[in-house]
Amino acid sequence: MASEVHVETLAVREQFDTASQQKNASTLGMWVFLITEIMFFGGMFLAYTAYRSWYPNVFGAASRTLNATIGAINTAVLLCSSYTMVLAVRAGQLGRRKTIMLFLVLTIILGFVFLGIKGYEWWEKFEEHHVPGASFHLEGTPLQGQAQLFFSLYFAMTGLHALHMVVGVGIMSYLLYQTYVGKYTAEYYTPIDVGGLYWHFVDIIWIYLFPLLYLIDRHGPKP
Repeated sequence: MASEVHVETLAVREQFDTASQQKNASTLGMWVFLITEIMFFGGMFLAYTAYRSWYPNVFGAASRTLNATIGAINTAVLLCSSYTMVLAVRAGQLGRRKTIMLFLVLTIILGFVFLGIKGYEWWEKFEEHHVPGASFHLEGTPLQGQAQLFFSLYFAMTGLHALHMVVGVGIMSYLLYQTYVGKYTAEYYTPIDVGGLYWHFVDIIWIYLFPLLYLIDRHGPKP
C-alpha cells in the first residue's frame, strides 16, 4: 500500500493535490483542444457542404472518380486502430506494461497502414490528372473549374486529416517509449487515456469524411 501511495505521489505534478484532480484537468484540457479542432474541421465541412449544394452534378461526378473500396478499407483500418487503442487504455488501467506496449504498437502500425493507403490513393489522383493545377482534367464535365474546387477540398480535407494522423502516430510512439521505461502504472496512466481521446477524434473525423467525399451521389447521373 505504501509503495502505491509513493508511485501516485511521484506521478502527481506539484500544481495538483491528487492524481484524480490531475487526471480530470488533463482530460478537460484535451476536450477543450478537441473542441477547437472540431471548429477548425467544421469550417471545412461547411464549405464542402455549401459548394456541393451549389454544384451538385459536378461534385457528384468528381466524387464518383474516388476509389470507394480504398476508402472503405481505410475506414476499417481506423476502426481497428480505435479498438487497439481502447485495449491499450484498458491495459493501462490494469497496469499491464507489456500489454500496453503491444496494443500501442498495433495502433501505430495501423496508423502507418492508413497513411500508406492514403498515399497510394493520392498517387492515383496524380496519375489521373485530378490534382488541381494546369494539367487538371476531369472526364464527363465541361465545368473544370468547379471540378477542381471539389478536388481542392478533397486534398485539403484528407491532407489535414492525414497530418493529424501523423501527429497521432507521434503521440503513440512517445507513449510507447514512456511505457517501455516504466512511466505508467495502474495508478498513473492518464497520458495513455488522453492520447486515446485524440486518436478516437481523428478516427471520427474520417468517419464523416468517408461518406461525404466518397458515397454521396455515388450512383447519380453524370452531368
